[in-house]
Amino acid sequence: MKKTIVPTLLASALVLSGCINTKSDVSEDAATDGVSNGDKPVIEILSMSSNETDVNIVRDQLTRNGFDVELNLQPDYGSFTAQKDAGNFDVAVSSWTTVTGNPDYAVRSLFKSDGANSIMADEEIDELIDLASTQAPEEHAATYQELEQLLVLDRAYIAPLYISYKTQGFNKDVLKEDSVRLSKSRALAWEPIDFVDESKRESDPFIVSQAISSLTSLDPIKGNDGSINQLNTNMYVRLVNLTDDDELTAEASLSHAFAIAEGNSDYYFVLRDDINFAAIEDDQAVDTGERVGADDVVFSLDRASNPDSVPDHRTYSLHEHIASTEVVTDIAALESAVTAADGTTVLEALEAELDTDISELVEEKTDADNSAGKYQVVKMTTTEPFPQVLNYLAHQSAGIVSKKQVESINTYDVESYDVNTDVAYGDQNTVTEGASYDNHLYASGPYILSKKNDYEATFLKNPAYMADTENAAKISNVTVRFIADPDSTLSALRNGEIHLYYGIPETKYDVVEEDPKLALQSMESNGVSYMLFNTKGREVAESEDLRKAVLYSINQDEFINYYQGNKIKAVSTVSPLVDTGNELIADPAKVEEFLANYQNSKE
Repeated sequence: MKKTIVPTLLASALVLSGCINTKSDVSEDAATDGVSNGDKPVIEILSMSSNETDVNIVRDQLTRNGFDVELNLQPDYGSFTAQKDAGNFDVAVSSWTTVTGNPDYAVRSLFKSDGANSIMADEEIDELIDLASTQAPEEHAATYQELEQLLVLDRAYIAPLYISYKTQGFNKDVLKEDSVRLSKSRALAWEPIDFVDESKRESDPFIVSQAISSLTSLDPIKGNDGSINQLNTNMYVRLVNLTDDDELTAEASLSHAFAIAEGNSDYYFVLRDDINFAAIEDDQAVDTGERVGADDVVFSLDRASNPDSVPDHRTYSLHEHIASTEVVTDIAALESAVTAADGTTVLEALEAELDTDISELVEEKTDADNSAGKYQVVKMTTTEPFPQVLNYLAHQSAGIVSKKQVESINTYDVESYDVNTDVAYGDQNTVTEGASYDNHLYASGPYILSKKNDYEATFLKNPAYMADTENAAKISNVTVRFIADPDSTLSALRNGEIHLYYGIPETKYDVVEEDPKLALQSMESNGVSYMLFNTKGREVAESEDLRKAVLYSINQDEFINYYQGNKIKAVSTVSPLVDTGNELIADPAKVEEFLANYQNSKE
């Protein structure tokens, strides 16, 4: 059955007049429309207290359409998740951001029967998700239209609220404006950020905020949420990256270049030889001397695509299409493979991006010497043609870990793993100050986490990450300050306590724009807020009519109005990525019809 996850944002400016009262102004006497007979159905809304404004708007809309509404507001994400897992809700206010830039990510984990974050099971939806994943963009739009129609308008598994902007505010007196990037999908990249006063690169930390202080895991495949996405993105290098506008690129990745072979099932990557793993020794980031190489890539992708590789694998659904990963040692294999793009050989496609042509392919990473023409090449094969696989390789869960280090830490038996006694690679307790501190991390990316407490986490520059190139980190120290409250975070930005606030609330844009020392960046994101229906043990799980009555009570114009035009309409999590032509329009007449059907079915 089906489930959901975390937050983010997007929108197009659309300003409406009027305002929405976020405290319910709907009287009991007035709330009778839409009920043909019997008692008014009760809908319990589960949400974090940080979403209280949205909850109150939904409550008023449902009350006006004939529902009694109960609120289950939880103070933080952990307690919200516990309530959701216990099934204590009819609808849960949720959100999802497609951080890989591809529509498969927008649906697979959330709505497929075996999805990591799914609490629903629907064979027809499963089939459509799988079909769309094998299609090129010019083909898959029709499939995603059919999927969205079934998921939302026909069966009402979710009720969309809006799409938001992705925004960040930063102190332009401290940070160079042109060094601060805002990307549509990928998390904030720290390595290009620089101080206005470059002399402070070694002495001063770059300070950024984050709401969640409890980190799911620093093992890339064991977390996919707002607590670690930005952190792991900056700690582990990947085979490919996304540009700020969601194009795939090898820039600042482990690959010099990549090529897709004819048939869209074989993918080739030629690796760089200038990245070593970093470790923490005596509170300093040190070069371990261990190069990041093909054996680490094979190990990382094998464990990512194996649901049983770790006891709490949370990203398997993103990588289940990887059938195998291997090191290529025969140049003839690259000469005989033809690219899907233009029919040139894979060798020609890879060499087009290299300063020195390939003269030899080596199996051992220590034998690679790119300047002498000695390279490592990795070939990944998918279970079926799957063009979107590259987007998943740009996700933090595809970060490259050290085979040697992870195997030395994960000595437990997966089947009998005990969280109370076994130490797993990436456990946040090992980097938390106190008796449990025993930092065992090996970072392949530009930064490594040194230590954390409930107040902040300290990251140090990897001294062996693309040293002496434009991709090397500019600032040596990064502090992630944990501040849960948005107003407190904004105050910290204005007071100079932090340098960058990732995710400025729409209602605070003007505060940032009017502060002469601050700059506001915003763009359309891939984030959708929606309500997820409980699919087990509640009347909404059994009654499609009841779900549709809730669905058609939602008036998205009222959200756009409240947020001063800084939201746009959504139908599903696919909305920011594919123009399906679908639309949800609030309709009290339909609400009345579906409620009548529901009431009649109970007689």
